[in-house]
This record gives sequence, C-alpha cells and structure tokens, in this order.
Amino acid sequence: MSEKQPTLAEIKERREIATRRIKEDTGIDHDMIKNIVHGFYAKVREDEMLGPVFAEKVENWDHHLDRMVMFWSSVALATGNYDGRPMQKHLPLKITRHHFDRWLQLFALTLSEHCNEPAARHFMERALRIASSFEIGIAAHNGVILGKGERYDPVTSWSPGNGET
Repeated sequence: MSEKQPTLAEIKERREIATRRIKEDTGIDHDMIKNIVHGFYAKVREDEMLGPVFAEKVENWDHHLDRMVMFWSSVALATGNYDGRPMQKHLPLKITRHHFDRWLQLFALTLSEHCNEPAARHFMERALRIASSFEIGIAAHNGVILGKGERYDPVTSWSPGNGET
C-alpha cells in the first residue's frame, strides 16, 4: 500500500513549523539575512578576485541583492521564497576552487560581523554545501568529473618556463 502524498496545505504548514524552529534556534530573521547579503556583496564588489566576475555578469545590483535575500531566506529559513536556478547561472563562469575558497572566506567574515554563533554556524553549513555543489557542477560542465575530496583547479595558464608548477 502506498503512502498518501501530503497536501499543499500540509506542506505549507510543515515549512512554517521548520522556519519557526530555525528562527527560534538561531535568531535568524529577515533583517539579519538582508544585512548579511548586503554586507557580503559589498565585500565581493571590492574584492580583487571576485569583483570582476560579478561585475561582468550583474547588471542591476538592486535586483541581484533582492534575489539573493530571497535565496538566503529559502536556504537559511526554509521559506521557499526563491524559485531561481542558481546552478545554471554559474555553469558558464570561468571560476575555480580558488574563487569558491575566497567566496567562503568573505562569507565567513561577513557572518562574523552580523551573526551570533548559532546563526553563523547555520549559514556556514549551508554555504559550504552550496560551494561544494557549485564547484562539482561547474567542473562537470567543463568535462571534469571530480572524485571524492578533489577540487576543481584546471591548469589553464601554465606554460613551460613561466615558473608555475
């Protein structure tokens, strides 16, 4: 006998319960998410490595920031507010593990400025999963299948005699 699928109302109620529990356990709310997103992207825009990647792709920063607040609301609070396809947007980017490492570094710094420890841990756990997933997806998009523990670092600028190994 198959189990009955939950109704939309039941799904909505479960999501609201999960969101409420996360808020109670971490202190995360909409204002915190907005402050993190705006603080993080202020750092990104000024960053030597990440700034040019975003400058090339983001035409309307207000729109991007609004979308990222919705994204992190969905990720951090299980709100379901975001309906985009972030992997698709990232696949064509010429980025490597170094970009993800820098992204995580700036994100962690931003969390330390805007969060208590339970909230920072909650956000960082999700950021680490997202970074790993995107890195694996971008590698695969470029024909590289990563094994367990491997990182995406294509050798694109090496040539004999340039001193890099």
